[in-house]
Amino acid sequence: MNATEALRRFEENVSEYLHELEGFSMEQLKHQPSEDEWSLGQMYQHLINSALYMQLPNIERITMAEMEDAIPSTGEKTKEGKAIFELGSFPPIRIQVPPSPQYTPKQPESKEQLIQGLSTVVHRMKEVLPTLETADKQSAVAHPRFGMLNANEWFLLIEMHYRHHRLQMNRLKEAQALPGIA
Repeated sequence: MNATEALRRFEENVSEYLHELEGFSMEQLKHQPSEDEWSLGQMYQHLINSALYMQLPNIERITMAEMEDAIPSTGEKTKEGKAIFELGSFPPIRIQVPPSPQYTPKQPESKEQLIQGLSTVVHRMKEVLPTLETADKQSAVAHPRFGMLNANEWFLLIEMHYRHHRLQMNRLKEAQALPGIA
C-alpha cells in the first residue's frame, strides 16, 4: 500500500473511531475489564499518543534531517518488522505489555479530548504526507519491536496500528456487553 492509500484508509479508521466514540459514555470509556487491562479511553489515548509522540516525530526526524545530519540506517528490520510489512498489517493477536507509568495511558478527561487528539493526528498525517516523496529511503529510525523503519514505513505503521486496535476495541466492548461495531 502506498502512503496516499494509507492516509485514505487511516481517515476511514479515524471516522469509525469517532463514530464509535459518540455512543460511549465517560463511564464506559473509563471501564477497565481488569486491573491490568486498558479501558476504551486508554486505548484511544494510546493511539493518539503513539502517533503524536513517537511515530510522527520519527517521520519528521528523517524527513527534516539535512544531508549531513541524515540518520543512515545502521541496522535492519527485525523478523517481526519484516513480517508486518509483508502482510501489510499486524497479526490478529493480542499484544499485552505489563502496566507501567511510562507506557500505560492515562484515562481521558473528556470525549472532547479524544476527538481533538484524533483530529490532530489526522491533520499531522496530512501535513507529513508530501514530505515522504523526497525522504531518503536509506535513512531510518529504530522501532523498539520492528527494527529500523524509514519515513514511509513509519507512516504506514500508523495506519496499521489504528487498524490493529479495532480488535482490542471489539474485545473491550464485548467485556462491557456494548453494541457491535457499525
